[in-house]
Amino acid sequence: MVDYKISIIIGTRAELIKTFPLMLEFQKRKIPYYFIHTGQHNLEDLCDKFSVKKPDIILTKEPEKSSKFFTKQFDAILWNLFLVPKIKKELKKLKNLKYVFYHGDTMTTASASIASSKSLNFFKKYKNVHLEAGLRSKNLLEPFPEEISRRIAGKFSDILFAVSIRSEKNLQKYKNSKKIIKIGNTIIDSADISYKIALKEKIKLLSRKKFVVISIHRHENIKNKERLKKIVEILMSLKIEAYFTLHDNTKKQLIKFNLYEKLKQNKNIKIIETLEYINFIYQLKNCSLIICDGGSLQEESLIFKKPCIILRKATERQEGLETNFQFLSKLDVRKTKEKINEFLDEKFKVKDLKNPYGELGVSKKIIDILR
Repeated sequence: MVDYKISIIIGTRAELIKTFPLMLEFQKRKIPYYFIHTGQHNLEDLCDKFSVKKPDIILTKEPEKSSKFFTKQFDAILWNLFLVPKIKKELKKLKNLKYVFYHGDTMTTASASIASSKSLNFFKKYKNVHLEAGLRSKNLLEPFPEEISRRIAGKFSDILFAVSIRSEKNLQKYKNSKKIIKIGNTIIDSADISYKIALKEKIKLLSRKKFVVISIHRHENIKNKERLKKIVEILMSLKIEAYFTLHDNTKKQLIKFNLYEKLKQNKNIKIIETLEYINFIYQLKNCSLIICDGGSLQEESLIFKKPCIILRKATERQEGLETNFQFLSKLDVRKTKEKINEFLDEKFKVKDLKNPYGELGVSKKIIDILR
């Protein structure tokens, strides 16, 4: 049996996208790792695409599409509770374990941090490591449940890899009990690798003209009729080509609230299926504006220096708001429409900046530090 000193716990596609550069670096250095997949999302195609090994074990049955808990929050809570002993049992098999990695702010993140903590493993010799630590919106409901998950991970982890100066400050209450290391965000490596793959694969652009990329999927937005109405009203104001990469959950809610047909009335908006990450990154690199409610897109906006409208009330990635090209809308329809026009104006120029989430090579630095 392989003597695994490293375990990586992943549940969602977003976690894998941000963790695969670390996995590739382990593979390059011939450091074996035990890959635990919780089954929150289906990951098989992404493992193939990024040339990382398939999971050593899948703890629960993967959903065919999207997340398995969109309409069943009670089921999600139960799943989380049952996941903790399952993860703990798997880790117990690895006798010479040194580090357990988990990423971000998902249900899997929270469960992994608890399952690998000293609270449940009194005599453990390994350290549990939270990647992308320290992000805080300071609002438990924005985004929900991600803000809660990242706070749980902060409390139960031994090593916290903070992504920025601000996130490092957010973790200072743990300075006497945990190792806090400001490292940057692995998404910088993810985006770079993915863009290079896209160039090799000769991915086609969505448009040769100026175009907008839209992605809306946050539960607090799409489950709230009033919020979704405001979002549609904002999108209806677009006067240039726009591509709405529509998640199946978002489509269901648009139809439920009788907003889907209204959205289609704007001939500039092309509704398309969600793009696989490499294709998506290529479109982001070449678009003129991003309209989103997700966290990673705010980071990718900084990487590619693309104007970004954030359709949320609050964000944990506040560093981008200090630039001149990210705008937190707070779902104010009038102000957001004005900002869209400003960002798309020919006179608008993105001011140069040093990315607050670091530079290329974050994944290599993480391994170098721990070794």
